Amino acid sequence: MSKLKVAFICVHNSCRSQIAEALGKYLASDVFDSYSAGSETKPQINQDAVRLMKEMYQIDLEKSQYSKLLSDIPPVDIVITMGCDLRCPAIPCRHREDWGLSDPTGKDDKAFKDTIRIIYKKIIELKYEIKSGLIV
Repeated sequence: MSKLKVAFICVHNSCRSQIAEALGKYLASDVFDSYSAGSETKPQINQDAVRLMKEMYQIDLEKSQYSKLLSDIPPVDIVITMGCDLRCPAIPCRHREDWGLSDPTGKDDKAFKDTIRIIYKKIIELKYEIKSGLIV
């Protein structure tokens, strides 16, 4: 059986969705393939996210990630939106959920670290749900 493909989607694909893709690869690549994309791109990934992901998990987002459009990723099985409400882009999938995360851009390190920790926890939960057959 091939691994499910999970897309982490946000409008700009420059912060939360990038963190989720990187943590998905780091924590759950044995269970699902991770992608991120948006309806728009930014010239670079949020530099606070880059700095704190290096500090917290030794993951260099600038080496492994870049801002992508929805058309840049393959068809996926699961779509996770980050909390962009009605502005969140939609793509076809078998399962969709919204994680309802506020964008930490422009906020202090505590807000970023809280967001990163929530995404970490949600990736672990998603991995468990897929492995357990709760999401197929």
